[in-house]
Amino acid sequence: MASIRNHFKIKTENLVANSKTIFSGVNYRISVLTDRLIRFEYSTKGEFYDGATEIVRNRNFPSPILKVEQDESFLVITSKYFIIQYAKEKPFKGPSFAPDSNLKVKLVNTDKMWYVDHPEARNFKGSAFSIEDFGAKTTLSNGLYSTDGFAMLDDSHSLLLDEDGYLVPGDKKRIDFYLFVYRRDFGLCLKDYFTLTNNPPLLPRYALGIWWNRDQIYSFDDTKKLVAAFQKNEIPLSVLLLSEFWHNKDKNDYNLYKSGYSFNRELFPDPQEFVNYMHERKIRIGLNLDGTEGINNMNEGYLPMCADLNFPTTKTIPFKVLSKEFINSYFENLIEPLYALGIDFFWLDSKDELVTRVLNYYHFNDYKKFKEKRGIILSRNGGKAAHNYPIHYSGETKVGWDTLKYLPFFNSTASNIGLSWWSHDVGGFKYGIEDSELYLRYVQLATYSPIFRFSAKRGAYYKREPWRWDMKTYTIVKEYCKLRHRLIPYLYTENYKYHDTCLPIVQPLYYYYPEIYDEPAYRNEYYFGTELLIAPITKPKDVVMNRSFERIFLPKGTWYDFKTGKKFLGNKRYIAFYKDEDFPVFAKSGSIIPLAKLGDNLNDTDSPKALEINIFPGNSNVYHLYEDDGVSSLYENGIYTMTAIEFNYSTDDYTLSIQPIEGKTGIIPEERDYYLHFRNTRKPEKITVAISGVNVTDFETIEDENDYTVIVKNVDTKKHLTVNLLGQNIEIDAVRIINEDINEIIHDLKIETLLKERLAAIFFSDLPINKKRIAVRKLKSAGLNELFIRMFLKLLEYIEEI
Repeated sequence: MASIRNHFKIKTENLVANSKTIFSGVNYRISVLTDRLIRFEYSTKGEFYDGATEIVRNRNFPSPILKVEQDESFLVITSKYFIIQYAKEKPFKGPSFAPDSNLKVKLVNTDKMWYVDHPEARNFKGSAFSIEDFGAKTTLSNGLYSTDGFAMLDDSHSLLLDEDGYLVPGDKKRIDFYLFVYRRDFGLCLKDYFTLTNNPPLLPRYALGIWWNRDQIYSFDDTKKLVAAFQKNEIPLSVLLLSEFWHNKDKNDYNLYKSGYSFNRELFPDPQEFVNYMHERKIRIGLNLDGTEGINNMNEGYLPMCADLNFPTTKTIPFKVLSKEFINSYFENLIEPLYALGIDFFWLDSKDELVTRVLNYYHFNDYKKFKEKRGIILSRNGGKAAHNYPIHYSGETKVGWDTLKYLPFFNSTASNIGLSWWSHDVGGFKYGIEDSELYLRYVQLATYSPIFRFSAKRGAYYKREPWRWDMKTYTIVKEYCKLRHRLIPYLYTENYKYHDTCLPIVQPLYYYYPEIYDEPAYRNEYYFGTELLIAPITKPKDVVMNRSFERIFLPKGTWYDFKTGKKFLGNKRYIAFYKDEDFPVFAKSGSIIPLAKLGDNLNDTDSPKALEINIFPGNSNVYHLYEDDGVSSLYENGIYTMTAIEFNYSTDDYTLSIQPIEGKTGIIPEERDYYLHFRNTRKPEKITVAISGVNVTDFETIEDENDYTVIVKNVDTKKHLTVNLLGQNIEIDAVRIINEDINEIIHDLKIETLLKERLAAIFFSDLPINKKRIAVRKLKSAGLNELFIRMFLKLLEYIEEI
């Protein structure tokens, strides 16, 4: 008989709210958790719940300062943010759902009022179960971000956790919801939300690399060939996902029996050898699981489960996820044997929302506690404090520009309910047209997305392998795939910030500029970590111009193109033109962005021996680089390293300092090569390099058109490295101007050189726009093709917008 799995138990000491801020009667209980967060309960039985739910893990907040006025029939509670007005013992749903209802909450110093069944029309939404049916059928749930400054989170119908930590149904008539009342302080709202529900977990480091999945029947030999192809074509790979065909199937029809938990020995004769082979090459393995068809006799754990559950051995065992006995037997007989092989995580592929919620909870916590490693799953969004169970699978998305355009908005909106770890099918999963430009833009977006996962449906004509495209496409994709793995030091640090301070990795621009939400040209822009801003390209290019033109808004301050270093002044709108190999990524002034220098094994996602640090001028800054072993939970016991990378800036004097400030030694390489890449910087008059206060001369420098690099090798990572650059006006202060882009466009066109010179004379003259239009049209008589005339007239429209 399978035993109770005690490791699902959770701490219960913080589940009861502070008694000083609880106000209750026979049928109601109001708990003021913070001066922005209130719990409302109503029960005709007079029964109230103080245990954990799918959503809630903590209610013991510090006591807020409140003013309370009440008599036998009425209660008024005032905090810094709200005024609660409640007619005691009256149902929360009174005869009227309007502002004169029995329960209402006014926002202090505003004209805003929340009441029961408020439509929350200005809620900017949250996320979805998946976007598999993207389009009219995609419905986003409410999030926490609202321009009204309030949002309600309903816990009434959540599953409850019993004393052993197992999920059980609650009272269907229970009324239990939380109201966040924060005005414009959305950051504090998120802080309260994560305190209530748990901080997001820390992902394993390998999850930030490149994933691969094809919905096809792989054998062990096939996977060897696949890995060899990645290596030959210099594409990094960190995760291999096997879809449903890894397990036993009907030999006459492999499309039958999606459910399975035992390796197909015809495809994988020795599963342990397969796992070892991948691990030796630094590739992690995820297996697709969908048990909703039940457990049949093709599973090696079937007979032991029948014995555990006293079930006849002639039938399929129903998949009863809310049965404690079933869950215990399921893990002991089906999942633990896969753990023992070294399988790294599971892809939970059920389309049933209840099953998804339950399995997300059990699988994530079982792996974390049973394996003593960080939990990780790939699964659809269960919707109940789903940030606790990353990574989120968006379903089998359709190939197309419409899907690509939706993804940045979808990722940003998910931040409104605290989610960051969405994983989409890079290139799209099914249908559509295989187009090289679309594929490129998918890859570029994935490079600057939380998770990068190639995926496609079975079929000979879906091209997800970069080497199956033309040489130009392959070359660009290869560079972005390498860049993704180089970004891991930065991504892993932002991963830690999300876990530690609950700062979402993707944040929409409208958090700081709410009006942007209603401007489609800019709504897809997002912050990617603390240092970067992304303005993704999600539409086809102008084929005549051979460029994608983009309308971009840059926030206040000074910004630099991450690739070229071109300088942009902030709080302005721009028109910019991008070739296939370019993508709009901006670093703010003073940004510090650590990148890995890739070694011989491209798949390796561990802390690198060589680190390239990009430093942008304009402001002083400090970036705390976080590193640990990447997989275990030892970081919770202080087994990690925090390195301070500090940049002190003045126009004639740059000082960069790198030193460990927190944690343990032995986590990262004992020595490290530093490539210090000072962006938009010319050669200084004087360079000083010191290690723990002692000047050294054993360093190299590289000067190119826009950047200056100092290379210091074999630096003891326990010591303090300082690099000082001195010189007058060492910052290159050239601001990007649109004439440079137009000149490049003219330069690349296949037209007569004399026509190029006449076009340049028109565009770079002081003529007003209307006269430039006339001059361009007149070039038709000189032989300029009508296609090019229309293109240049369109360019003049863009210039006029600026």
